[in-house]
Amino acid sequence: MTADPTARSLPREPLGDAHLRRLIVGQGLAAVVDALFLIWLTLFVLKLSQPGMATGFVLVAVALPRAALLLPAGVLVDRLGPARIAAGAAWLRVAVLLALGALVTLTSPSVTAVALLAALLGVADAAYFPAALALLPGVVPNDRLARVNALVQGAESGGDLIGPAVAAGVIAVVGFDATLGGIAALAALAAVALSMAVRALRRGESAGDVVDPQPAEGEQLSTARALGAGLSYAWREPVVRGMLAAIALINIAVVGPVLVGGAVLADQRLGGAGSLGIVLSGFGGGSLAGSLVAGWRPPARRGWTVVGGVAAIGAGMAGLAAVDDVVAATAVVSLIGLGSAFLGVVVVATLQERVPQRLLGRVLSLVVLATVAFDPFSYMLAGVLVPLGTTLLFLVCGSAVLACAALVALSPAMRSLR
Repeated sequence: MTADPTARSLPREPLGDAHLRRLIVGQGLAAVVDALFLIWLTLFVLKLSQPGMATGFVLVAVALPRAALLLPAGVLVDRLGPARIAAGAAWLRVAVLLALGALVTLTSPSVTAVALLAALLGVADAAYFPAALALLPGVVPNDRLARVNALVQGAESGGDLIGPAVAAGVIAVVGFDATLGGIAALAALAAVALSMAVRALRRGESAGDVVDPQPAEGEQLSTARALGAGLSYAWREPVVRGMLAAIALINIAVVGPVLVGGAVLADQRLGGAGSLGIVLSGFGGGSLAGSLVAGWRPPARRGWTVVGGVAAIGAGMAGLAAVDDVVAATAVVSLIGLGSAFLGVVVVATLQERVPQRLLGRVLSLVVLATVAFDPFSYMLAGVLVPLGTTLLFLVCGSAVLACAALVALSPAMRSLR
């Protein structure tokens, strides 16, 4: 594994270096921008057309290119370096938001035009996510990766927690045009912070200090072969394989059932659909707490921590089958959020430490793909099971996640992971 030049060029004390502080601020702002823009986009499309297919069409326009391009983007990150890709993707976001702002302000846009620009944001996301994750190991020593990841993911959880209310409130006061302008301004601040943070990295890349771009271990320069090398590594390594499988299963068993099943549960047992917002805010609060706890006290036995995090999520899902009031439901969903966020920090920090630098972008793109690509299947699962009752839905999904925790615990590589 080639040594990372950034580790030599930047001070090693986390948060004591201006580049690192800017990197954390830039990634945190980018996460808040994502949360705000999703609400803006949903409400704006609802304004353009009646609820239904149009909203789904635009959201799919964002999700499809993001999912389809994540793995090729991981190859690009490994070839060109995460610094260039992260900064370029951040500025692409700004350009698309400005173009969308001009379209909204100067014309009466169609849903199709909005969807096409939203798809470009999906392209930017596909490049940005693995690059942003791959940046950190070059700047932060291994024993502080969990803490820095916790700060970044905590900003994301905070954005998810307050983003919907803030975006909806600002839209109600100043309108769609001005709100989008504010989101674009935040995206520009994020891009500036990221660009300043990676300036030293880019200088090192220009000097030729980074990983030799020549193929290693027989790997060819073609995108297909490079991608195959990353997939092969992830499959051969039991720790990587187990973590990716756990993330994918949790995504399938939690996202759709909590959103779809939670809406039905709120209507049937919790006093009406309005209580769903309170319950989901519990997930955001639990996620924020889980991120901060994982960063404050990184676990000594990571393998068993992964098992415990998966088990906590499974127990929370199964517990939703028995709740019959808003307080209990919010507490249980908070446990799910806490376990998910804690697990996310541990998994990402572990992979950042263990994966060879030349493969890091590809492996982290798999992590992001496992997080976002299975949403349609999760919604389908919820749609099939909801008619059979929310009790069965949550018991089935919770049992599946608990079974996953048991399988992870059976892996010697995972049990010995520290």
